[in-house]
Amino acid sequence: MNDITLTPIERGTITADHNHVIEGFVTATADDPNPDLAMSESPVYNVVIEHPEATMLWDTGSHPEAASGYWPGPLYSAFEHTGLDSLEDDLAEAGYSLAEIDLVIQSHLHLDHAGGLYAFAGSETPIYVHRRELEYAYRSAKTDTGGDAYIADDFDRDLEWRLVRGDGQSLFYGLELLHLPGHTPGHMGVRIELGEETVIIAGDLAYVRENYEDEHPMGGGLLWSKRHWKESLRRVKDIERRHDAIVICGHEWDDLEQLHELSSQK
Repeated sequence: MNDITLTPIERGTITADHNHVIEGFVTATADDPNPDLAMSESPVYNVVIEHPEATMLWDTGSHPEAASGYWPGPLYSAFEHTGLDSLEDDLAEAGYSLAEIDLVIQSHLHLDHAGGLYAFAGSETPIYVHRRELEYAYRSAKTDTGGDAYIADDFDRDLEWRLVRGDGQSLFYGLELLHLPGHTPGHMGVRIELGEETVIIAGDLAYVRENYEDEHPMGGGLLWSKRHWKESLRRVKDIERRHDAIVICGHEWDDLEQLHELSSQK
């Protein structure tokens, strides 16, 4: 019987130009100077990780009022997020309450991953995030430099931060945080020993399978550093080979289904 179990928490759907997901997916040519663009729908999901020592939440999804002006208009138009409910309601539908969450692991602090942190403001629930991510998020949200996908109100709150440094951190037996920069400077994944299987939740190291399997990068707007992304990809693929691991991508429908299958084994 597994000591650690995974339960995916579905958090709605993002619709965006597929060129964001796959670099150069649609390009103009002399023969076709005005090609039709392609839109794609991608799931947003968090994961409850039940471990004998703690019940953890991987990411917190988007803020429930993203469509009502909480997200800046241009960002919402580019990445429309539908099917949004509160984190509390989505956890309850899966059989959990906020009070059952002992700690939160934030893969990074983009608006579709950190928008539910409001639910832990003022509490003593530890929030694990990489030091470089928190620094970059504040610089991006508070100055004219950095990335566009950060909203200060997501993370500029009374939160019990636990900063991860270096290449990562072992939290408990069978559970290791991995620093995987590229999408953002402080992006993290997590390696989990799930019974006889190793699972790597890679987050937005790979938005979809093509990013991971074909090593086809995401569009430039979704990569802070292509060089760092390639190095992180090599690291995860090395772990996958050595442990025959299952790799879960950040916004892939088939991987969400695989998480549901893993959940049914608990």
